[in-house]
Amino acid sequence: MRSASAVALLVAAVVALAALPSADAAGQPYIVPLPRRWQYGNSTVYIDSQSFAFTTKTQSFILGEGFNRYRSIIFQHAEARGKTWAPLITGLDVTVESNDDTLQYGIDESYELIIPAQGGPAILRSRNVYGALRGLETFSQIVMFNPVDHVYEVAHAPWNIEDAPRFSHRGLLVDTSRHFEPVPTLKAVIESMSFAKLNVFHWHIVDTQSFPFESRTYPDLWDGTFSLNERYTQEDVMEIVEYAKLFGIRVMPEFDGPGHAASWCTGYPGICPSPSCLEPLDPSSPLTFQVIDGLLSETSGNSRYAGLFPDDMIHFGGDEVDPTCWTQTPRIVNWMNSKNYTTDDAYMYFIETVHSMAIKRGRNPVNWEEVFLHFGSSLDNDTIVHIWLNHDTLAQVVAAGYRGILSNQDVWYLDHLGTTWQQFYLNEPHEGIDDPNQQKLVLGGEVCMWGETVDTSDIFNTVWPRAAAAAERLWSDRQVNSTNLFEPRLLNFRCLLNLRGVPAAPVENAQARTGPPGPGGCYVQ
Repeated sequence: MRSASAVALLVAAVVALAALPSADAAGQPYIVPLPRRWQYGNSTVYIDSQSFAFTTKTQSFILGEGFNRYRSIIFQHAEARGKTWAPLITGLDVTVESNDDTLQYGIDESYELIIPAQGGPAILRSRNVYGALRGLETFSQIVMFNPVDHVYEVAHAPWNIEDAPRFSHRGLLVDTSRHFEPVPTLKAVIESMSFAKLNVFHWHIVDTQSFPFESRTYPDLWDGTFSLNERYTQEDVMEIVEYAKLFGIRVMPEFDGPGHAASWCTGYPGICPSPSCLEPLDPSSPLTFQVIDGLLSETSGNSRYAGLFPDDMIHFGGDEVDPTCWTQTPRIVNWMNSKNYTTDDAYMYFIETVHSMAIKRGRNPVNWEEVFLHFGSSLDNDTIVHIWLNHDTLAQVVAAGYRGILSNQDVWYLDHLGTTWQQFYLNEPHEGIDDPNQQKLVLGGEVCMWGETVDTSDIFNTVWPRAAAAAERLWSDRQVNSTNLFEPRLLNFRCLLNLRGVPAAPVENAQARTGPPGPGGCYVQ
């Protein structure tokens, strides 16, 4: 068994075997996120990439694409010919119980991976194709290339891994309003998410700064973009959603309102209070809700699992609503007076109206924390509350019987460059929630990549490697919480990302996304 310190020394000495999966003093394998249960031995088995085969009896396009993708990921080097290695792993036989590839919250992502010490086929078992994809990722982190002998190896065979995620919602928010992210960039972000077994791409697609989404019902909405070239056509959206599904990643869109919506006014000024006071959206105007209803028809297809975004969750924001523009606009004041509404009542009217539109289309509405803080148990039971201001609010949310998602800004906002990976790692979703029934209402969490200072030039080294720390918190068991034990695995994972073409920043940076301080190897800076 090779210790973490020995691994570091070997890497520093440029010995290729340092990158092989090993174990630290606690016996943890170098896999991120850490599996639920594992056993390994002391043998080494070999793989001939030319004869190695992925096999399955399941007819699945998603699984077939996964086989092709992981073959390219695992086998990047030319092997020595003319030498026979034994024992030889001849392939990976994948058994999937169901070929139903419906992708929604709560799908079973469990898998079992067996790599025998005597050679022959390795075995991967799962309930569905998405569990198989998670198992393929684990397998890819175990197989390593030995450049000294020019051969692929699996150290510490036999392996027996039984794994499943702790939380079903493990997300990354990407903001494409404050800076436009091209489709190839978003697709590369999605693929990188799969390496850490994240499974929700929260697409914060519009905000105050721009409205890059194409609506064919209200086509002037995307007049509020930065430029003609910084827009997502509906074909682009379908491409992103279909691409994400190949990785077992759900796409949850966000159309923030009534605040954070000034960009809507460029195309449809009638839904905003006035030309000089643009947001929150005007709750007194029927056009406001006609536009939102049209958007929902396009995004949902007016039924479950349909439309541009088939996911059963849709995020409506609802945060940071300053009603000043309402109180300064005479027609809105007159409307509120006619209904005997306060500004809080008008805010609630907006939220309730939008929620009813979503629910009748089979969608669960998601809102930021302020909506719960304002209205508490008055909200529809289908509401999901997304925590960002204060972790403690999550305990209040689940105590009231609502479901919650955690993204507290103090430690899970990636644009906070001074937040360390250790802080990301130690953020426990169930902190302060002891009732098992209330714990079940915590769906999971997301790290948030807000776009004020991020575009395609720096998004990857701002997201990675810190997002991997949160990914392990959301996948692995609660007692897996030692930063000392995680650090060598994170160092290894960052280098794995680099080898796969993901420009993840050095782990030990004082500020995220800064470059290395000087010459050095990937594993030791």
